Amino acid sequence: MCPRLPTLYARNRPPDRPPATVDGVSLHTPVPAIRTFHPRRGRMSPTAADALARLWPSRGLDVTVPMAFDREKLFGRPAPLVLEIGSGMGEATIAMAAADPARDYLAVDVHTPGLGALLARAESLGLGNVAAARGDAVELLEHGLAPGSLDEICAFFPDPWPKARHHKRRIIRPAIVALMCDRLRPGGVLRTATDWPHYAEQMLEVLAADPGLRNTFDGYAPGPGPRPQTRFEQRGRSAGRPIHDCVFSRVPV
Repeated sequence: MCPRLPTLYARNRPPDRPPATVDGVSLHTPVPAIRTFHPRRGRMSPTAADALARLWPSRGLDVTVPMAFDREKLFGRPAPLVLEIGSGMGEATIAMAAADPARDYLAVDVHTPGLGALLARAESLGLGNVAAARGDAVELLEHGLAPGSLDEICAFFPDPWPKARHHKRRIIRPAIVALMCDRLRPGGVLRTATDWPHYAEQMLEVLAADPGLRNTFDGYAPGPGPRPQTRFEQRGRSAGRPIHDCVFSRVPV
């Protein structure tokens, strides 16, 4: 089973909310809040802005603390749920959702123009299994999603934070991986990919060390497999950067 989890953003927990526990042990052990993303700015196309204005009330979720994650409102059905962390302009989310209509896809990012583009593209393709969340993916995992509620988590090409003093900001680190593991159903899958060799080594090491996860391959996964290739990845390949994939599954409880 997954290890007991610290609260990654304990200072944001409302004072009137009783602390969560596992076997009588509090999960709310205060630790410093370390952001895993850069604030991003960018121009939004008229199409994306229009989609955001029209669709956000029904297909969008703002990550707040506390927050209520209403799957019925976002998707209108019960179905296995896939979370893509750092969806960018939504290319991978759209490709996966179009190829996999039986599952619902929630894309979380801090980049509003990208989320607008995602919703516009989903609408143009008639994809009812796509929704967007705006904000910190870690806070969404911690405060919005229940244990065992996710069928799959995808973290494709997260910010590598290449400077050594910034490695603590990488999203694939033990405390956050434990949280991801807890939110996966038994047998659920965690997929990662990066074009930074040092980060790839860390990913494989951290994922392999989590007792709640099992590597589905011997080392790195043969990529890209079922993962869509985006323009970002293609640029990395063109620049000669190797791509490393990891695919782990949550072990049965």
